[in-house]
Amino acid sequence: MEVENLIESFSEFKEVKNIDRETMMNILEDVFKSVLAKKYDDEGSFDVIINVDKGDLEIWKNREVVEDGEVESPISQIALSDALAIEDDYEIGEEVSEQVSFESEFGRRQVLAIRQHLMARITDQHRDELMKRYEDRIGEIIHAEVYQIWRNEILLQDDEGNDLSLPKEEQIPKDFFKKGESVRAVIKEVTLRNNKANIVLSRIAPEFIMRLFEQEVPEVFDGIITIKNVVRMPGERAKVAVESYDDRIDPVGACVGVKGSRIHGIVRELRNENIDVVNHTENMQLLISRALSPAKIKSVSLDENKMRAAVYMDADQVSLAIGRGGHNINLAGKLVGYEIDVYRDTDSIEDDVALDEFSDVLEEWVIDALKNIGCDTAKSVLALPSKDLVLRTDLEKETVEEVLKILNSEFED
Repeated sequence: MEVENLIESFSEFKEVKNIDRETMMNILEDVFKSVLAKKYDDEGSFDVIINVDKGDLEIWKNREVVEDGEVESPISQIALSDALAIEDDYEIGEEVSEQVSFESEFGRRQVLAIRQHLMARITDQHRDELMKRYEDRIGEIIHAEVYQIWRNEILLQDDEGNDLSLPKEEQIPKDFFKKGESVRAVIKEVTLRNNKANIVLSRIAPEFIMRLFEQEVPEVFDGIITIKNVVRMPGERAKVAVESYDDRIDPVGACVGVKGSRIHGIVRELRNENIDVVNHTENMQLLISRALSPAKIKSVSLDENKMRAAVYMDADQVSLAIGRGGHNINLAGKLVGYEIDVYRDTDSIEDDVALDEFSDVLEEWVIDALKNIGCDTAKSVLALPSKDLVLRTDLEKETVEEVLKILNSEFED
């Protein structure tokens, strides 16, 4: 392969990989120098000058002038008489630079080796630059196009044709995409996989909701409203605590918008995930009360040492506080950082029976499991669907059904 064609091919490759001219020149020079050094066991001194635009390559061999008969390495040294034949004013110890031809230094096999080496270096350079660029953007939202769909992963491409990965576990359960469709997600992490840049996206990370709010709510984008915390059960429910630095602006109202105009777009993007926007406060009891919305709370008792909160409410509010599958109470606990126990307000309980009264027919560990989720009376247990009781207590379905049968019989009698 002629030197002009070799350099031209890599000049085109440079454009494909979006590598700047200076970096490309440095890579070419380093590769040629390393091949020459390997060929001559680092004994020679060479300068490589490349003009990518013109496709020119110049190789200059540098040798030290020594006395005649004292040449130990013809690659790095030249006899004085030979140096004077090139130019008549050389002296002992000076350096002679002599241009050599590409063809004389490199055979066909070495040219192929150079090409492979250059391909590898340019690919590595592109990979490293790509990784650095995306590492600086972790947590940002990105638009990408679906390129290929696999069982455990979706391959996407950005505007420059770089591959991005959206693993199954980072997708919302209700997500369904087609090839060519545009997808929004946040950049979660950048790693190496099989010596290639592995840019992982996520649609379930809390940062995804934060970035969506920044896009839909100008006050959040401008920093007037701050998102203090986000917790979510992807595809089911999310809770967002917000705070306003301007007393004239209601942070919850601004995030929701008139008739939900602002939050509707976010909900649609999250596959109809329910979003509760909560006004943040340093008053933990008030924050817990807000976090358990839509349930109405009567009182909250805190145990700061154990980071547990006992919440009391009317009987008809218990199921609202717990939520379907226990999502509401679990997310509320994560939002405030407390383990929340829900109790019926004893002042509002009529004709109810404490669970401890059933210790003769129910195992103590079963009663404790029910108390741990805030059910300390028979009616508080009966108010919850059996499915929720199984999910929240980790009791077997058969055990829960037996408990409900026993408690129901008490009131039938």
